[in-house]
Amino acid sequence: MAVDIPLSHLDRPFDYAVTDDQDAAAVPGARVRVRFAGRLRDGFILDRLATADHEGNLSPLFKIVSPEPVLTAEIATLIRKVADHYAGTFADVMRLAVPPRHSATELADTGKPQHELPHDHPTGPLVDYPTGGGFLAALRDGIHPRAMWQVTPSATPSGDWALGLASAARACAESGRGAVIVVPDQADLDRLGEACSQVLGPTGFAVLVAEAGPAARYRAFLSALRDKVRVVIGNRAAAYAPVHDLGLVALWDDGDDLLAEQRAPYPHTREVLALRAAEAQAGVLYASYARTAELQDWLERGWLREIAADRVSVRHAAPRVRVTTDSDIALQRDPAARAARLPHEVFDMMRASLPQGPVLVQVPRAGYLVALVCQECREPMRCEFCGGPTRAQAGGPAGIGTARASCAWCGRPQIEWECPICGARGVRAPIIGAERTAEELGKAFPQTPVRQSIGGKRLDTVTASSAIVVATPGAEPPAEGGYAGAVLLDTALLLLRQDLRAAEEALRRWLNVVALVRSGADDGSVIAVGESSGRALQALVRVDPGGFAARELSERAAARFPPAVTLITVEGPHEALEEFASLAQQASPVEMLGPVDLDAIRPPADDSAAAIQRLMLRAPLDAGSQLIRAAKEAAAIRAARKSSGPLRIRVNPITVS
Repeated sequence: MAVDIPLSHLDRPFDYAVTDDQDAAAVPGARVRVRFAGRLRDGFILDRLATADHEGNLSPLFKIVSPEPVLTAEIATLIRKVADHYAGTFADVMRLAVPPRHSATELADTGKPQHELPHDHPTGPLVDYPTGGGFLAALRDGIHPRAMWQVTPSATPSGDWALGLASAARACAESGRGAVIVVPDQADLDRLGEACSQVLGPTGFAVLVAEAGPAARYRAFLSALRDKVRVVIGNRAAAYAPVHDLGLVALWDDGDDLLAEQRAPYPHTREVLALRAAEAQAGVLYASYARTAELQDWLERGWLREIAADRVSVRHAAPRVRVTTDSDIALQRDPAARAARLPHEVFDMMRASLPQGPVLVQVPRAGYLVALVCQECREPMRCEFCGGPTRAQAGGPAGIGTARASCAWCGRPQIEWECPICGARGVRAPIIGAERTAEELGKAFPQTPVRQSIGGKRLDTVTASSAIVVATPGAEPPAEGGYAGAVLLDTALLLLRQDLRAAEEALRRWLNVVALVRSGADDGSVIAVGESSGRALQALVRVDPGGFAARELSERAAARFPPAVTLITVEGPHEALEEFASLAQQASPVEMLGPVDLDAIRPPADDSAAAIQRLMLRAPLDAGSQLIRAAKEAAAIRAARKSSGPLRIRVNPITVS
């Protein structure tokens, strides 16, 4: 019996007795209610045994909530492996894997099995890659190949990742097996759904997302559980879909931080799918325009094989990419280009591209004037009341006045501000947001419509007519036939973030923009404003995510950071961290870094809140499982002692800042 108790020292199954009237409904995987420590708790039956290890009388099950076996043996094994891999508990992962019950949906018929595939369907781009056809053939033959598909970033058919993943799912379905495809967000899911409708038929797959609502999510879950469909697509919740006879797990863009769960034990979908594929002996297909250091590590270890186009095909299909001021001739034409935010080269490219179609402009930050500093000494302008950062909203004059400035924390207007360092009253904006950029481009191109796609105001698509589209990273809408050109502004803002994955994430976002632009054969062009000697920008110009990932992995190994080592971060009050460190030091070899204060990075919400610190523990990969086990045991001892001070334990977090 798996009881819903998220306490580390109680992370184990418990035995309960089944009465005669419960015998028929008490099947493995069924939901039940049991009495535990005087309280009624939810749980699932893991197995039925004739005898129990416990001596004495067992407490009977209080109630069989539903005889539907929603927790299959395969998913229960996966939950246990994920919990152990991330130093978590079975109960925490179980909440992520099994959706809440919706009784009306459970009692309704989910329909007839939809296993018949349409005869007319597009073949997809995988067959155009050197080893892609062999991968699909292996899936049709019932084999379980594992591959990393390096998708060519282009608006041509070779860059249609959604159709490629759908064709892989069909190949697996043709062998009589099931498939699970996971994508980061709703926009990607909509695109994948359209591709699956073409390849698998409109009823040949189920969409499993946590945001769909209780009824829709549970209906999709039951469709897979009852073998009504063989293919399930969705966001990270779909990684645990109970697909029968799993033959393929696929993931798009594993570098997207949306694939990292924000609830304990913070598993990453990439690792969850890898654990599931290894246990179920299923095929694996990771696809992306960029490449993470984790996938590069698996490629170098031989766990994955690469599916990629040759360099000639990549250069033909991808648009032409260049960086401003990348030559002496460019500097002679525009001596101030290194300091300018919008050099003349950008305007020249936009003037040449706009008659051919829309031009995309990526700006890292939303807003108008995101930050303000002193005009004379560059001292940051802080709120006179709370000391928070300041900003200016749209509608202010071209020369920034303090009357338009306000605090980003308390919202108070900053009137008659005076620099505490030099006494000057003038201010300037070192960081320009997307709204101000759209305003400036509207003045520079008065006859061209300027549209914005930012955050919650994201555009679905853009027509092929001439227009300027200003978008923030992740909100770039696709254009009909692809963009004629694209501009990447403020590249230094992405590269200078204080994060281990700053360069990797920057290249991923840039390549996602490149993938929206027409091919070089159709005069597609991308220009990035930044320092041309930067390694990430050089990889962008070469369209070489593989070489960049290999270099990134080498540097991670030299600095001893994941994925070259196992790293655990523990956050909490100082006293709790000291107790945890003393308990976890038994793991050898383990290196401890810290603890360090996090208040400067994340100020406490309440002045009375205790200061939060972070402790890092790292060990070589061959001792990683021992370190994770020690961390989990330390958490269990603290839970048994009822020690004060909550701790957040994360294994190989995606953000290390």
